[in-house]
Amino acid sequence: MRRTGLVYHPDYLLHAPDNWPECPQRLTRTLELFDRVGIRQRMVPVAPRPATAAELAAVHGDDYIAFLEQFSADGGGQLTVDTVVSTGSYEAAVLAVGGCLSAVDELLAGRLDNALALVRPPGHHAERHAGTGFCLFNNVAVAARYAQSRYGLRRILIVDWDVHHGNGTERAFYDDPGVLFFSVHESPAYPGTGWLSDAGAGEAEGYTINAPFPAGAGDLAYQRLFDEVVLPVADDYRPDLVIVSAGQDSHFADYMGNMELTSPGFGRLTERLLSLCSGTGPRLLAVLEGGYNLDVLPTSLLAIAGALVGEEYPTVDPVPAPVDGMSDAARQRIDAVRTTHRPYWPFL
Repeated sequence: MRRTGLVYHPDYLLHAPDNWPECPQRLTRTLELFDRVGIRQRMVPVAPRPATAAELAAVHGDDYIAFLEQFSADGGGQLTVDTVVSTGSYEAAVLAVGGCLSAVDELLAGRLDNALALVRPPGHHAERHAGTGFCLFNNVAVAARYAQSRYGLRRILIVDWDVHHGNGTERAFYDDPGVLFFSVHESPAYPGTGWLSDAGAGEAEGYTINAPFPAGAGDLAYQRLFDEVVLPVADDYRPDLVIVSAGQDSHFADYMGNMELTSPGFGRLTERLLSLCSGTGPRLLAVLEGGYNLDVLPTSLLAIAGALVGEEYPTVDPVPAPVDGMSDAARQRIDAVRTTHRPYWPFL
């Protein structure tokens, strides 16, 4: 029986911008479904703690951290054109990072096999001196740095399947071969980064892999990409820890993107990554990023949680799914990813 952790705290609801897509109901609706089907009782609660300023500073500048704390305490407002801060946002953001750090502790102590972090605000767009794209602190990036500094991990795999490119995470590790960063995202789309040619720098050249998919790619395209690129490279890299930036806005019913994944499709991607973690393999931490349709985000997260605990739960989409097929454009993009990275990973 797998020991699957669940990171959650009511204070994640304190980040509450008015009439905003990244809203507290993303978590409350998900937990309502988890309780209704009984999966929450199969998971081990992981109590988050606030991340310290020193832990945040492994990824973010001291001036930005202090500014965001004061900005939130003063009542918040429009941080950027696409990012809003409320009075409780700083407290929630620090606790979101800390929840991921608590999960890393539990995983690397061997008390859990994997974990799902239902945290907010999300993080993968946040850069050293700026929050943007609904993100304040980069939860996944700080967790990876923490695993490096606290536990001495030398190889960490970050897989980002949010519909938007994880620009903040990529920049944090662009010259660090200790982190293999893989992002599959819609392109062209916000934030306008994550090109095929962006492959890392210096000793880390080849350790950033971007798969900018055309609009309309669905489950089959993503699964083929994982089977032909992600898993072979990860198997060769032999990570000590796998962290997933789990954004479900690539769901076909999500209005933030134009992709065609289904709720069960997210479970199948999770199962593929879990194949890296069998036996004495690495632990896996899935961290919530995007996903804004309140009808399908919960079913998508249920599919992920079901894969983590190793049990099947009803994850049928509440709206009809499109017919899944592999477009020529998606197939060509997968071939282009393989060609681009064959110099670094000759078996592709």
